[in-house]
Amino acid sequence: MVRAKKVAKALVLFGLVALSALQPQGGLWAADDYPRTAKYIFLFIGDGMGIPQRAAASAYTGKPLTVDTFPAQGVTTTAAADRFITDSAAAGTAMASGTKSRIGYLGVDPNLRPVKTLAEMAKEQGKKVGIVSSVSIDHATPAAFYAHVPSRSMYHEIGMALVKSDFDFFGGGGFKDPDGKKSKAPQGNVLEAARSAGYTLVDNKRDFMALKNSPGLKVIAINPWLQDSAAMPYEIDRRSEDISLAEFTEKAVELLDNPQGFFLMVEGGKIDWACHANDGVAAIRDTLALDEAVRVAFHFYEKHPQETLIVVTGDHECGGLTLGFAGTKYETEFNMLKHQKVSFQKFSDEVLKQFRQECGADCDFEKIKPVITANFGLKFTGDPQSDPLVLKPYQEAMLREAFERSMAAERIKADDPETYLLYGDYDPLTVTLTHVLNNNAGLGWTSFQHTGAPVTTSAVGVGAELFNGYYDNTDLAKKTMSVMGLTPQVVYMAEAA
Repeated sequence: MVRAKKVAKALVLFGLVALSALQPQGGLWAADDYPRTAKYIFLFIGDGMGIPQRAAASAYTGKPLTVDTFPAQGVTTTAAADRFITDSAAAGTAMASGTKSRIGYLGVDPNLRPVKTLAEMAKEQGKKVGIVSSVSIDHATPAAFYAHVPSRSMYHEIGMALVKSDFDFFGGGGFKDPDGKKSKAPQGNVLEAARSAGYTLVDNKRDFMALKNSPGLKVIAINPWLQDSAAMPYEIDRRSEDISLAEFTEKAVELLDNPQGFFLMVEGGKIDWACHANDGVAAIRDTLALDEAVRVAFHFYEKHPQETLIVVTGDHECGGLTLGFAGTKYETEFNMLKHQKVSFQKFSDEVLKQFRQECGADCDFEKIKPVITANFGLKFTGDPQSDPLVLKPYQEAMLREAFERSMAAERIKADDPETYLLYGDYDPLTVTLTHVLNNNAGLGWTSFQHTGAPVTTSAVGVGAELFNGYYDNTDLAKKTMSVMGLTPQVVYMAEAA
């Protein structure tokens, strides 16, 4: 037994070494003195958007995504400096600057030396710069392009770094700690600092749509409804008075366009959050929302094909999504996913909350059945052999148990392995509902966290051919530098000297 354990440990170590060796180490990924430069650069990042997320979104609509039609298609690895499975801070830093960093680090290398980002380089070139995200604008991925801090949780300091960046356009979610309540050294109010720095702040769709390109204009635009953690709503929950990711992108292009060109990073951040919760429909809908934003950029490219580069990638995969499930064997039925009407977040925060209030002390499972059918399409009567939306007995039993836990307001803890594997850190009934619906459609999940699976990178325009092949996420930044007319290398900032 002891010898078997030693052998197993050795095999694991060998596997990790082999995986490390398989990480691309560079090569023909970029070019000094690249013969052409792009005046306009778009970088789209689907947070948590791995290969299966894109494929699921395409299967859901029955047609290729816009990004699937791009001429350049590559595979990108995502490991951090200190862990095979990355987080958004380390991944964002790699894509923004070309250097590996540690988990949680933003805009700095593993030794905490600040590294210059593509956005900062573009600003130095005289380009205008825009940052858009469907999550809070001080979250890890957007912050990786303008902040240099040892922890992604330093939201107040990140917000102040946003103001000091002097970038021209920020849009999407809000700020998580504008007053510095969680900071050890508060610096005042972020929004007040932004106004003092000359930023125009808008937080409603009417004023947002009325914005016009004018000299010296700097904008911070926040969606009127911040659904959770200062983020925009999931696309499936978006109202008419909310601003879509495509609309943020379109307005950014309008306001940033100028003779020197621009750099625009757009993040679909809630793809990741939906995948953490194993909500396939919410993830698919947010992937499609990002693709609609890409379509805005593509229309711009069609007018400026000799001056524009569009790159679309993911920072990592999330949830271990599989296109196939043991219970359905070779069968899939993606159309049934269209019966889901709300995200896991809205179902937990609004639908279940209202149900509890209305049923009072008599919250019986029979009463929740029509609510489940209305929001997820799952049925409790009929023939499961002919209608995959009809629950099988074991599935109804799973929902009954999860319902009891939810009504008891039970919070699942990560130190309880058995229940964590069932529900993660989410409401038991809600996550069980998404699991059952996803499984019946032929989708499976292996994790409530990120995975180390590679992601797809797609490109069109000037220098797009550089993005073919197999390469690391740090190379993605260096390829972009090549097309910006810069030497593809990590650039350390003056503070580190």
